[in-house]
Amino acid sequence: MPYVKIEVTREGVTRQQKQALIKGVTDVITSVLNKDPHLTHVVIDEIDTDNWGYAGEQTSLLRERGITADKK
Repeated sequence: MPYVKIEVTREGVTRQQKQALIKGVTDVITSVLNKDPHLTHVVIDEIDTDNWGYAGEQTSLLRERGITADKK
């Protein structure tokens, strides 16, 4: 039973985008590992930007200053 966990920052990911992620990941697992899609579980966790950080700083503070991962 494949289990895939996707973590994204909570910044307006739509229901349609989540559905596309779930379908896409399930399709890849089915295609590559030959697993039954009915036994494949995909979980999407949305993390508040105060609880996500990189380069030693909270993502929320970096975003407030207009800094993104590609600009640091």
